[in-house]
Amino acid sequence: MTGAGFLNIAAQLSLLLILIGMAVAFIRLAKGPSLADRVVALDMMTVTIISFCGVYAVFMDEPSFLDVAIVLALVGFLATVALARYAERRVERDRRQQKLAEPEETKS
Repeated sequence: MTGAGFLNIAAQLSLLLILIGMAVAFIRLAKGPSLADRVVALDMMTVTIISFCGVYAVFMDEPSFLDVAIVLALVGFLATVALARYAERRVERDRRQQKLAEPEETKS
C-alpha cells in the first residue's frame, strides 16, 4: 500500500466517523432535555463541521476549505459565548422570579 492510498483510506474513514459524530450531536440537539445540553450539542456540531472541512481539505487537496474552517471556528466561538450568556441570564432571571414569589407564598 502506498502512502497516497493509505491517506485516501484514512481520510474516507475520518469523514465517515465525523458524520457519525455529527448525527449523534444532532440527536442530542433535538432531544435536549435542557438548554445546556442543546448548547453543548450545537457546539459539538460546530466542531465536527470544522473538522469535516479540515479533513475534506486534505482529502481533496484544496486548501481553501481551511479558510472556511477558520471562519466557522470564529463564528462558532462567538455563538457559544452568546448562548452561554443567554443561559446564564435566564437562570438569574428565574432565581429573581422565585425570590419575588416566595414572600407571597409565606404571607398566606
